[in-house]
Amino acid sequence: MPTYHVEMMEGRTLDQKKKLVAELTRVSVEVLAVAPESVDVIITDIKRENWATGGKLWSEPRD
Repeated sequence: MPTYHVEMMEGRTLDQKKKLVAELTRVSVEVLAVAPESVDVIITDIKRENWATGGKLWSEPRD
């Protein structure tokens, strides 16, 4: 039974999350030949102030 941990910046809608979960489940069933009920997805929303790329927080203005 696969478990996916998805970390992404906050701001996605509930509808977007539902679609993501549905697609991850669909692909897992197709590729791994598992039952949909065995697929777990854990979504963690992270504030932009707690995520940095290239030494710069995402809450700071980008060039």
